[in-house]
Amino acid sequence: MGSKALLVVDGSAPKAVSVGQVHKGVKVLSVNADQATVEVAGKRLVVQMGGSPVSAGRAAAAGGSQIVLTAGSGGHFRTLGSINGKSVEFMVDTGATLVAMGEDDAKRLGIPYETGRKSRASTANGVVDTYLVRLQKVRIQDVEVQDVEAAVSMGSMHGVLLGNSFLTRFQMKRDNDQLTLTRRF
Repeated sequence: MGSKALLVVDGSAPKAVSVGQVHKGVKVLSVNADQATVEVAGKRLVVQMGGSPVSAGRAAAAGGSQIVLTAGSGGHFRTLGSINGKSVEFMVDTGATLVAMGEDDAKRLGIPYETGRKSRASTANGVVDTYLVRLQKVRIQDVEVQDVEAAVSMGSMHGVLLGNSFLTRFQMKRDNDQLTLTRRF
């Protein structure tokens, strides 16, 4: 994001933070196209773009059962998370049947989509060619879901849509600008 880093601290909504600024105890020291250097509790960390979420304190173990998201501009629920251990930005899309991404994101994430089943999907932008794949792990905050069906669209998309192949595993409750996803067991 130019001279800003997009930070998510303790599951908060993503916030663009300029070099020298502090957000929730995290100070941004420098930013370039591939990484950001931050300081947390006196520790200097280099965070790689596209890497997994970083914990500077107590590590959040997978096994949580609730995700709390706050709506951003335009009322969209966006959050950072990971697919198969690699960082992505998700946007909640209850109108999407599957978790969906463009081929650029699939390549960056190391998903061998070309081995998936070829398909076609109707989207807001018309009918597109896709490959249907299964994601080993999708993680948001301390909640991890395994074996999630996804679609990889030919062409690019802005971020990854968090569709119903993930969302139906949760009870969803919206209260004003807050969305709570509680795991169904």
